[in-house]
Amino acid sequence: MPLYINFPTWIHPEIFPGVPVLGMIRWYGLMYLFAFGTAYLVLKRLMKEGALNTRDYTATEDDLFSFIATGIVFLLIGARVFSTLVYDTSGIYLRKPWLIFWPFDEAGNFTGLAGMSYHGGFIGGLFGMIFWCLRKKRPILQWIDAMVIAIAFGYTFGRLGNFLNGELFGRITTMPWGMVFPHAQQFSASIPWVQEFAAEAGMVIQEGQKLVNLPRHPSQLYEALFEGVILGAILWSVRNRKPFIGFTSALYTIGYGVFRFVIEYFREPDIDLGYRIEAVSGTPTYLNTSWLNISTGQILCLMMVIGGLLLMLFSWLKSRRSKDK
Repeated sequence: MPLYINFPTWIHPEIFPGVPVLGMIRWYGLMYLFAFGTAYLVLKRLMKEGALNTRDYTATEDDLFSFIATGIVFLLIGARVFSTLVYDTSGIYLRKPWLIFWPFDEAGNFTGLAGMSYHGGFIGGLFGMIFWCLRKKRPILQWIDAMVIAIAFGYTFGRLGNFLNGELFGRITTMPWGMVFPHAQQFSASIPWVQEFAAEAGMVIQEGQKLVNLPRHPSQLYEALFEGVILGAILWSVRNRKPFIGFTSALYTIGYGVFRFVIEYFREPDIDLGYRIEAVSGTPTYLNTSWLNISTGQILCLMMVIGGLLLMLFSWLKSRRSKDK
């Protein structure tokens, strides 16, 4: 009996595969629209609750639109630049930087802006929000406190987009919810450990079969649940009970960093990058043989946790000074 799930054959990166013009519309891009739409609705609800108001000013819907639009522009720039310059190892974007925002491959096929980095988007979006608040003379931490709640819920759709694309999957697993992704690395059926792993997963290797596609953790769904839904629910529950301004922003930064750091142990790092810190040398990326092997994403998450703790301390000290006055 199979102890795994096959990736649905009807799911393609394109929503209308093979249809002229409509074939350019992809699930990943549509999920971005859902993400931004969800973020807007959440932020609008928070605005109605008064989360963006001050003693001297009441936020308007125009503020909402311009704030989100500015954040989105900076987010997309940061996510794309970070992805191409940090995660790409070919060096093509350093030699031809205009390709960073070129939505076609070398054959002229439309690919969209394939390749986005969350951490780059985090940095870009942060700069965008700070820029808007300074320009409009709005309290930075108060607006970001509200925005991170919206970001968490919207983020869920981004990871669902990765799942529908069949990308950013996890390491191989024998868990019953493991999934066979069509574009994952395949292994020689003649290797003993592959045969043992397949048998444990209930996978039958046919006679004469040369390659085996083993089940993997659906890590995109793990991220959508923990870094999106659960983290968003935590932030939503404390929105009216936060002890000081800046607390929610810090909590989001710390919470995302912790959740993502743990999930990275189940998600396969980029094969060409491997591990940034490798306690056990020669470890393949599709196996988790040591908790001390640290990926690029985990290093960035540790930086987020440290940054979140510093922001928590700064915000607390600032609130104390305000009370003393």
